[in-house]
Amino acid sequence: MNDPRPACALTIAGSDSGGGAGIQADLRTFAAHGVHGLCAIAALTAQHTRGVTAVQVPPVAFLRAQLDACFDDFRIGAVKIGMLASVEVIACVAEALEAHRPPHVVLDPVMVATSGAKLLQDDALHALRTRLLPLASIVTPNIPEAELLLAHPVVGAARVESALAEFTDDLGARAVLLKGGHLPGDGPMLDRYWDGETVAMFGHDRLALEAHGTGCTLASAIAANLCLGMPMQQACAAATDYVHRALRMGYRPGRSALVVLDHFGAASLRTA
Repeated sequence: MNDPRPACALTIAGSDSGGGAGIQADLRTFAAHGVHGLCAIAALTAQHTRGVTAVQVPPVAFLRAQLDACFDDFRIGAVKIGMLASVEVIACVAEALEAHRPPHVVLDPVMVATSGAKLLQDDALHALRTRLLPLASIVTPNIPEAELLLAHPVVGAARVESALAEFTDDLGARAVLLKGGHLPGDGPMLDRYWDGETVAMFGHDRLALEAHGTGCTLASAIAANLCLGMPMQQACAAATDYVHRALRMGYRPGRSALVVLDHFGAASLRTA
């Protein structure tokens, strides 16, 4: 019997009081793709465009209650995971994923905010590697995050290529999209995809701006595209295009020069 409910995307992440990243960016991305968005708030942050001033982690029992409520009532096509601050939170999310078995899990391993504020406790890194990465359909690290997860530098073409295989062969993710924004050079920015069989590169012009929420938006766009039935490589390619459009149309809502993405403007360009 076919399930008449639409596929929904669930984000498990932190709330950004400034509205540029985290849960807020995730839900806007889902909506811009025409996907119903659900959320389980794993952390609360007090932040604006100039930095993070405080972080509060809700009790894990309440996080599990949010997760169970979402899985109990909705047909979840993909889960996007963002900021998880502690070992206890990571264990809670891993247990919920193991219990409910969603079709796709997109893991954005958020560790440090754009402002430089640390968002992951030191002892949580091992739990992220061992509990969540093996459950991930795809992991979307930037270069600094990849270096923390792999425990070695990722510099130079050979290191970058070997890092892709390490995520699938050693850490257990089914696919990886290694974001290239932190790699040096003046040429196009290259995001590298690997799923154990296929390698692909998605290139875009570098934009001379400092932005907020790009990683959240990319992972959420992948999750939304998977809900819409795209295969993984196509979902990643479309998501990188979407983020580039959203960046080009970005705006500065705060007192700093930090740019926030225009999620709905990027979607309108796609459908124009």
